[in-house]
Amino acid sequence: MADLAPQLRRSAHADFQADGVLAAARTLRRNPRQVAAEVVDHLPEDGLVATAVVAGPGFVNIELADRALLAQLARRVGDDRLGVGTPEAGVTTVIDYSQPNIAKEMHVGHLRSTVIGDALVRVLEHLGGTVVRRNHIGDWGTQFGMLIQYQVEHPEPVPGDSGTMGRLATLYRLARAQFDTDSAFADRARRRVVALQAGDPSTVAAWQDIVDESTRYFTDVYDRLGVRLTDADTVGESAYNAALPAIADELERGGVAVTSDGALCVFFDDLRGPDGEPTPLIVRKRDGGFGYAATDLAALRQRVVELHADRLLYVVDARQARHFRMVFDTARRAGWLPPTVPAVHVAFGTVLGPDGRPFKTRAGDTVRLVDLLTEAVDRAREVVAAKNPGLTGAALDERAWQVGIGAVKYADLATNRTRDYVYDPERMLALAGNTGVYLQYAHARVRSILARAADGGDSTVDVTATLEPAERALILDLDAFADTLVEVVAGHEPHRLCGYLYRLAQTFTTFYEHCPVLRATGPRRGNRLALCHLTGETLRTGLHLLGIPTPDHL
Repeated sequence: MADLAPQLRRSAHADFQADGVLAAARTLRRNPRQVAAEVVDHLPEDGLVATAVVAGPGFVNIELADRALLAQLARRVGDDRLGVGTPEAGVTTVIDYSQPNIAKEMHVGHLRSTVIGDALVRVLEHLGGTVVRRNHIGDWGTQFGMLIQYQVEHPEPVPGDSGTMGRLATLYRLARAQFDTDSAFADRARRRVVALQAGDPSTVAAWQDIVDESTRYFTDVYDRLGVRLTDADTVGESAYNAALPAIADELERGGVAVTSDGALCVFFDDLRGPDGEPTPLIVRKRDGGFGYAATDLAALRQRVVELHADRLLYVVDARQARHFRMVFDTARRAGWLPPTVPAVHVAFGTVLGPDGRPFKTRAGDTVRLVDLLTEAVDRAREVVAAKNPGLTGAALDERAWQVGIGAVKYADLATNRTRDYVYDPERMLALAGNTGVYLQYAHARVRSILARAADGGDSTVDVTATLEPAERALILDLDAFADTLVEVVAGHEPHRLCGYLYRLAQTFTTFYEHCPVLRATGPRRGNRLALCHLTGETLRTGLHLLGIPTPDHL
C-alpha cells in the first residue's frame, strides 16, 4: 500500500474523488472496494477530512472540513502569488508567434497567432519559466527584388504615399501586377534579388527602408493589441541567410538530404502526395536559392544551440502541420533537435465570418487586422457610453479600448485553439455569457463590493467559522487556479484558463446571491470579504495572463 497514490479530482458527488484505487486494485489483484476501504481507514486523523466514503466500484469520495478550507483561504489571501508555484523555473522556452510579412499589412489571420502566443508567454513566465519571444518575419526573397526594382523604375510617389503602411501595400500591389504581366520586369526584379543578396549598398538601403517602415507599423498594431512583442523580439528570415549554405551542406553530407531533379530534398517514407509520389522538404531549390524550409531549419538549430532552448513552440495555423512535421523530423535526423527538446506545432483554426466561411470583406479581400480592432473598439465605445453616460473624452476612449480589445482577445482565446470560430462583435461584447466583457464586469463588481465595505475591506480569516455551501464551492474553485495554469502549459491551451475564469465568476455570483457580504457581521463578514478579495485578485491575475485589461469600473 505504500506505493498507492490515488489521483484526487474535483467531483460532483463530493469535494474530491480519489480515482486511482481501481488501477491499484488491478495491480494488487484485489477487490477495488476493499482496497478503497483500506485507503479510507488509513487516512490521517488530523481534522482536515470531514468524511471519506467508498463509492461505486472503488472510488473514494472526500469531504474536507470547514477548518481545512478556511485555512487554505487564509494562505491564499496572504500569498501575493495566490498559491501559484514556479514549476517552469529553469526551463527555457523559445516561442515563435505572430510572423507577419514585411511590406504587407497584418490581416485577421495574424490575430490568433499573436494573441495565443502572447497568452502562452505570459503563463509560462508567471510559472517561473524563461521565455524567448521570436517574431519570425518574412523579410527576404523575390518580393523584395520586385518592390525595390519597381521603386527604382517609378520614383514618383505612389497613390496613398503618406509614409504609412498604406503606401507599401499600394506599392506591393502595383509591383506584383507588373511582375505577373511583364516578363522583362520580372527578370530585372530577380536580378535585383541577386544584388540584395550580394550586399549592393543602394539595394540594401532600399530594403532597409522598407523593413523599417513595416516594423513601425507592426509596433503600432502590437501596441493596439496590448501584446508583449517588441522590436527586439523580431528576427527576420534575412538573419539566417548566411547560415543556409552550411545547413544544406551538413544535411547532404549526413545523408539526410539528397539531390532530386536538381533540388536538395529530404524525403519521408510516409509522406506522399495525391499522386502517390513522395512529398519532399525542399532545402535548396534547383536554381540554387533557398526557401523558408531552410530558414526554419537554421532558426531551429540556432534556438537549440545558441539560445539553449528546452522547449520549442511554433504558434502557426493548422495548414502548416505537414511543413512543421517535416522540419522537426529533418532536424532530429540531423541531430540538431535532441530527444530531450520537444518541438511543438501549436496549431490553430481559422477566424470565420457570419457566413461560416473565412472572414473576408464584402469585396472578398482579407480583413485587415487594424480594421477589425478599430471596429471592436468603436462598438465597445457605444456599449460603454450607454452604460456610463457620464464617461467622456480620454476616459471613454481608454475604457472603450480596454473593453473592445479585451473582447476580441477573449473570443479568440476562449475557443479551443484547434477549432475555427465565428467573429461576432455583438456576441463578444455582451455583458452576459462567456465573454471577456462579462469577466471584466465580474472583476469590477468585486472591486465595487470591497470599496463599499465600511471598514475598508478587512479580510481577516477566522478558521473556526462554519461555511455555507456557496462559500465552500467558491473556496474550492479558487484553489484550482494553480492547477489550471499548469494545464494551460501542458496542452498549450489558453482556453482552459478562460473556462476556469468563467466558472469562477459564475461561482462568485452564486456566492454573492446566497451569502450577503456587506450585511454580514463578526467572523463571517471577514471571511466573506476575504473571499471577495481573493476572487478579485484571481480574476485580475487570470485576465492579465490572457493579456486582457481589468478596469475597476465598467
